Amino acid sequence: MDKETPKKTDQENTLQKTAVQRKTVQKKTEQENTVQKTAVQKKTVQKTEQENTGQKAVAQKKTVQKTEATKAVQKKAVQKTGTKNAVQKKTGQRTAVSKKTTKAGSKKELTGVKKKQKTRRIISSIRLGLALLAVFFVMLVVIKLVKPSLLTEDYFEVESEKVDDSMPDIDVQLLTVNPYSRPGTKTEKIAGIVMHYTANPGATAIANRNYFEGLKDSHITKSSSNFIVGLDGEIVQCVPTWEMAYASNERNIDTVSIECCHPDESGVFFPETYQSMVKLCAWLCLKFDLSEKDIIRHYDVTEKICPKYFVEDEEAWETFRKDVKKAMKKAG
Repeated sequence: MDKETPKKTDQENTLQKTAVQRKTVQKKTEQENTVQKTAVQKKTVQKTEQENTGQKAVAQKKTVQKTEATKAVQKKAVQKTGTKNAVQKKTGQRTAVSKKTTKAGSKKELTGVKKKQKTRRIISSIRLGLALLAVFFVMLVVIKLVKPSLLTEDYFEVESEKVDDSMPDIDVQLLTVNPYSRPGTKTEKIAGIVMHYTANPGATAIANRNYFEGLKDSHITKSSSNFIVGLDGEIVQCVPTWEMAYASNERNIDTVSIECCHPDESGVFFPETYQSMVKLCAWLCLKFDLSEKDIIRHYDVTEKICPKYFVEDEEAWETFRKDVKKAMKKAG
């Protein structure tokens, strides 16, 4: 028994030793496995890190590439925008230039139109002016032929064969220039003929003329007449028609006066006197471009009953003026 126990102990020791070795081996193996596992893990981690790094690098590269691509796209977009802006700018400039050109063209066209319109207006004005001038000259000619007295305010006489042919026989017995019967004052344009009667029944034309002449010495009054028509129809001229006579008050300056002789207080004229009165008045109307309506009575100036017959018999007065009108027509 004693011999078997040591043997058993050795076996146990061996077993223990073997178990220890086995544990050691196992432990070593485990350690090795752990180391290997750690190494594998490390390698795996390294590989993972490398893969991650690679992936990250690739991702970064891709990101960079994408960024660069984006930048390139943006650059292209900027360039495109710039180009577009440039194009727009050029287009705008062209449009502006076009607008300016159009505006300039329109302005030029407008200016051209205005110039044409102005030219037309000027031409129209010139034509109108010439037409008016022509009408004016025609009117002057017509007035000169029909009513020449309208062309002047000064004394004038119409010169024509009609005037000369219608002139009656006149005995020119001019008064001496003096302050009482022939002052020598120039008349204005003759605008009328004033009819008078002598208020001296039965006195002849020459007798009345001599009375006017004697006033320069007697100084009794101021009185005269341009013409005197006698009882037999004779006509005596005492004062030129371009000089004023003392007969018609305020109308002395622009009228010709005619004194008419009568046989009695009624103031009615002899037929011979009447006919000479008509002829003389017709000639004076033609000479001074007057009408029968321009023949007035002393009565129409001052309301003096002169000439008595024509004041008291209005119908006789109107008949006289009509006879003058007929004589004028006959002369022309």
